[in-house]
Amino acid sequence: MTRFRIVPLSAEYAEKIRETRIDDFGHEVVEQIATGSGPCRVSLKPFVKGKDRRLLLSHSPFAVDNAFNQPGPIFISSESVEPYRDIHRFPPEIKANKTSFPLSLIGYNPDQQMLLTELVGDRDVDELISEIFENNADVEYLHARNAKACCYICRIDRVTG
Repeated sequence: MTRFRIVPLSAEYAEKIRETRIDDFGHEVVEQIATGSGPCRVSLKPFVKGKDRRLLLSHSPFAVDNAFNQPGPIFISSESVEPYRDIHRFPPEIKANKTSFPLSLIGYNPDQQMLLTELVGDRDVDELISEIFENNADVEYLHARNAKACCYICRIDRVTG
């Protein structure tokens, strides 16, 4: 089984957003009570609807501007949170809730070119991630997205060695 590493948004990035209230596209960040499960892109934990406060911002998960950038809305907790730490398995609270979090995995090469897309459906996402990396040597990393809303959840890096 190929090992992988889950990469949430960094605590430093989230703090910059919380402090400036401006996203990387120059949009004002919106604070709101959670109306959906999210998740927070730092902790990778679902929000509690009607209770948790979250920040809505535009985000692109890519370092280089190109046709595959797919910027879109994401949420982070309005309060500082610990980044997701169990990085060698997909976040269990997201994995377990296929209704709120229908998943798709998108594979990219080192040049940020999209190579494949897989709907997770009823499959085990941890096993599917390993299968994709085992069967596609040209895929350097994946993005997990909500298959229904199309929003970015996290990056998944191949671990070699």
